[in-house]
Amino acid sequence: MIFERKLYQKMLEWKREFDGKTALLIKGARRVGKSTLAEEFAKNEYESYILIDFSIASKEVNSLFEDLSDLNYLFLRLQMIYHVNLTERKSVIIFDEVQMQPLARQAIKHLVKDHRYDYIETGSLLSIKKNIKDIVIPSEETRLQLYPLDYEEFRWALGDNVTIPLLRTAYENVRPLGNDLNRRMLRDFRLYMLVGGMPQAVDTYITTNNMSMVDQMKRNILELYEDDFRKIDPTGRASMLFEAIPAELNKNASRYQVSSVIAGEKEDRVREILADMQDSMTVYISYHANNPNAGMAFHKDPGRYKLFLCDTGLFVTLAFWDRDFTDNEIYEKLLNDKLSTNLGYLYENMVAQMLKTAGNELFYYSFPKETSNHNYEVDFLLARKSKICPLEVKSSGYKTHASLDAFQEKFSDRIWKRYLIYTKDIRKNTDIMCLPVYMVPFL
Repeated sequence: MIFERKLYQKMLEWKREFDGKTALLIKGARRVGKSTLAEEFAKNEYESYILIDFSIASKEVNSLFEDLSDLNYLFLRLQMIYHVNLTERKSVIIFDEVQMQPLARQAIKHLVKDHRYDYIETGSLLSIKKNIKDIVIPSEETRLQLYPLDYEEFRWALGDNVTIPLLRTAYENVRPLGNDLNRRMLRDFRLYMLVGGMPQAVDTYITTNNMSMVDQMKRNILELYEDDFRKIDPTGRASMLFEAIPAELNKNASRYQVSSVIAGEKEDRVREILADMQDSMTVYISYHANNPNAGMAFHKDPGRYKLFLCDTGLFVTLAFWDRDFTDNEIYEKLLNDKLSTNLGYLYENMVAQMLKTAGNELFYYSFPKETSNHNYEVDFLLARKSKICPLEVKSSGYKTHASLDAFQEKFSDRIWKRYLIYTKDIRKNTDIMCLPVYMVPFL
């Protein structure tokens, strides 16, 4: 199925504003729909297009990029090979999986200057970085990131164009939905948490209505990610760090404890592996902000962080990787709102995913309690209007917010708004906004 994606509008803006003066590079994790989106855009917005999939391109096609001295010959050969007529300024050439052919990416500089056609590149940022050591990186690129389907795109895929505008209106006016409607909205949202936003998983759910088959599709995607990690790190350390994300979040510790996953590993090597994992866009890193203010990036602690998966649907499957689907009680519990408190880390991953997809960098803050050996922890910090907004995430309807209160006492002059993310209806509690988790995208 072809799903409606918000990035399509940004692609239209690129086409209109740049008019071929840059190529468009769509980057994202494997299986988020980059190739499908690029081809759908080409079909709708151009008279004709050529799609070169470098993962299967012939030697003849690859060899064309070894010599760019005669672009007329290049374009003639491409049209003959792909049986497509190109029209100046009305056609586009797609370089799919461009990381497989670095010379094609290097050619962008000359192709854009020629200005006959538009160019769209797709690829995994991780693989792109690993294959650019010997080429000149083109500056004539506009880069866009594609994430898994967000909640609104998921509702669109189900044929629902009403829910999100309704929720946005309630959020903007702080208007309670009522208990019955809130329960229904949570039920729908929990389905999104289970299926996730990977297009193949969503398609499997829509066509089969079978969670077992959805889970198997997600396992296939996770195995693909594992294969990628083994390529960049044959020792298996990247895979170990990836697989341990649910367990590390479940500890409710103030950081990802690398030593409990890989004993005795040097910190510099771990950072290098994490950088590669982050570039793959399969994981998101939330750093501890040592000095929480609007300039948190300047005060992040590179040695203190939490890891989240790019897609909570994948997270659900990874958390129970060693069990067969029939033993995976999390599906039934989450759908029936019987999730135990020790599975609340699912909501934390979900909030991280939604914040990141909306364009936020992820930061958190932890500080000791005066009366015990435990810590207060603000799960997420957002920079807004030269101030910060602390978020505390709860997987239940409890309205307690000790960490938010302690943070308020410590940094009151820096705070713009405080948010408690939970599962009850929207409400204002003194100066704290209590938001149902499905309204997080509006922040």
